[in-house]
This record gives sequence, C-alpha cells and structure tokens, in this order.
Amino acid sequence: MNRIGIEQKKATQLVEGLNELLANYQIFYSNVRGFHWNIKGEKFFELHVKFEELYTDLQLKIDEIAERILTLGGEPEHRFSIYLQQAQIKETTSVSSAIDTVNFVLRSLETLLVKQRAILTVSGDAEDEGTNSMMSDYIREQEKLMWMYNAFTAK
Repeated sequence: MNRIGIEQKKATQLVEGLNELLANYQIFYSNVRGFHWNIKGEKFFELHVKFEELYTDLQLKIDEIAERILTLGGEPEHRFSIYLQQAQIKETTSVSSAIDTVNFVLRSLETLLVKQRAILTVSGDAEDEGTNSMMSDYIREQEKLMWMYNAFTAK
C-alpha cells in the first residue's frame, strides 16, 4: 500500500494513465490558446471568449492532474517533448476558421473522455475515490461541452 492506502501496483497504473492524460491536456491547452489568438471570421467575438473560458479550465485541470499524480506517489511529466510523443491529441497548425477549430475541440474532447473513462475504471478497481471523483467530474463537464460544441456546428 502507498501512503494514501492504495495498492502500489494500482497506484502506479493510475499514475501512468494520468501522465498520459496530462500529456493530452497540455497539447489540447496549447492548441486552444492558439485558437483563441488566431480565430478569424464572423464568429470571432463569440469563439474568442469561449476559447479563453476553455483554456482557463484546461489550465486548472492540468494542475489538478499533476497534483493527483503527486498524491498517488508519482511524478508528473513536465517535458513538452514527452507530451508530444505520448499524446493522441496532436498539435494543430494554421487553424483559424470557426468550424475547423470547433471540430478540433470536439475531437479532442472525445479523446479525453475515452482516456478519463479508462482511468475511472482503474480508479474504481483501486478504490481510489480521489481519482474516481476527479474523472467523474471531468467527464460530466466535458459531456456537456460536447453537447454545446456539437450544437454550434449543427446546420
């Protein structure tokens, strides 16, 4: 058992999953900052604000994930070069149209939801209520965002 009462093998598995999730969040965050800065067109004012809200939330979650990794006895990855290798979410380049940016946000949220549900399964098995609660909260919030961003793209 580790210091918070979770079997060490399961804690290690959670740390690995959370570090991979952290990598995806970091790339997503960087992309959304770029969307905020570079959005163009008739939806500029609306999306400029929404992307700022999104990247502010992502920044908070990045810190929470890193702190959860530390709580579990692990070490959060901090090298962007490793994030680029580990993340399924990839860097974007020259994306500035409303529909393209929102579709990228939707694909990124899908990736995060899949990863968070996988971590939720492991945290449930490990009886790790801290990670379990965090993933449940993230999933609930992001499912609502999926609905809202999908509504934006509806024709």
